Amino acid sequence: MHFLSHVGRYLTMLKGMFNKPENGKMYWKEFMHQCVEIGVGSLPIVVIISIFLGAVTTVQTAYQLVSPLVPQQTIAQIVRDSVILELSPTVVSIVLAGVVGSKIASELGNMRISEQIDALEIMGINTRSYLVMPKILGALVVVPCLITLSAVLAIWGGRVAGNMSGILAYNIYDMGLRQNLNTYNIVFAFYKAYTFAFIISSVPAYYGYHVKGGALEIGRSSTTAVVVSCIMILLADYGLAALLL
Repeated sequence: MHFLSHVGRYLTMLKGMFNKPENGKMYWKEFMHQCVEIGVGSLPIVVIISIFLGAVTTVQTAYQLVSPLVPQQTIAQIVRDSVILELSPTVVSIVLAGVVGSKIASELGNMRISEQIDALEIMGINTRSYLVMPKILGALVVVPCLITLSAVLAIWGGRVAGNMSGILAYNIYDMGLRQNLNTYNIVFAFYKAYTFAFIISSVPAYYGYHVKGGALEIGRSSTTAVVVSCIMILLADYGLAALLL
């Protein structure tokens, strides 16, 4: 019953977002603010993780493919497909769940505890659409862009690491990148990106919006939001793979 109660309140919160905005300019300003907060704020960690993710994948793939019967360009193909299908969408989304999710949960939790949300509701503002919807829409716009950037940087990081470590030259790596590319993998990566972006933004927003108590409960709700978001991302990752691949 406790689980069903959370699901019901979560769906009620999402349903309450969809109404006509009271002031379109304010909603647009908040939406752009969230795009900057989520996108620019997460950019450094995404760049660092992506480059090393590609580099490590290249080195470890080369370590496992020791047979002389396997062409060297196969390493680049494996790195490319691994990054596009799994590593960039899933790993980056889990990192963003910690970076972005905790921020959203603590921000809304602080507004709830300090009664700012109650004050907005007394003024006749739909706080679900004004506070929650711009965060979700901002994540749906920015997170797929971050995952795309992550995939590009991971493939580039693998290319550089492969050449620097003497595993395979640039021309062989580039040859492998161009061979047997299945464009559906890119489409599938975007399916994941939009699904994970919705989870990263909506689940922490729910926990922050409904927090009760004081400062201690804000910290607990942020931690719970990150844990639940990561579990939901992994479940959605398996579900999408089972349904679409």
